[in-house]
Amino acid sequence: MKIENLEEAMCQTIDATVTSGGGISRRETIPATGEEAERDGEELYVPPLNFSMVDYGIFRSGFPDTANFTFLQTLGLRSIIYLCPEPYPEANVEFLNANRIRLFQFGIEGCKEPFVNIPEDIIRAALKVLIDVRNHPLLIHCKRGKHRTGCLVGCFRKLQRWCLSSIFDEYQRFAAAKARVSDQRFMELFDIAGLKQLPASFSCLKS
Repeated sequence: MKIENLEEAMCQTIDATVTSGGGISRRETIPATGEEAERDGEELYVPPLNFSMVDYGIFRSGFPDTANFTFLQTLGLRSIIYLCPEPYPEANVEFLNANRIRLFQFGIEGCKEPFVNIPEDIIRAALKVLIDVRNHPLLIHCKRGKHRTGCLVGCFRKLQRWCLSSIFDEYQRFAAAKARVSDQRFMELFDIAGLKQLPASFSCLKS
């Protein structure tokens, strides 16, 4: 396993494999919980908590566990953006290595204090990885797929020229009762100057 420093040590990368294909397989996914991966001899495809498609080749979720690995294989992932400071679990690292998926780790503390913003420089570095199509298909995740993931996706939406009301609606759909005013304020004030604005054709919704 090879680890590199990116963006002045804000990001760690772990080389792991690329499965063939670029989008979601047409197999049926069956939501479930726990470590159960088989039922009546048939394999289940269990998406991670709060899993959703962000755009073509970009997905988001909470922290995947071993029950989700078979489902993740159907996405043909090349990269994962991990937004927590804790070391990646050994079982997850083995899954990445077995499937040649590259891990980009941007350690953002999960702070519950009010008015404590996510570090802008880390979000900016993560966005550079996110908008590089060479890293797609890509999964973004933190612990629950709500706040840190929501802020990164919200800033990505600004690059896509979404209006703030739509950005906040999407954030609140995942954060629900846990929505934070400080997160929304961060997204509102985030300056996209210096970042490449995405052409309309980038979004699958524009095709």
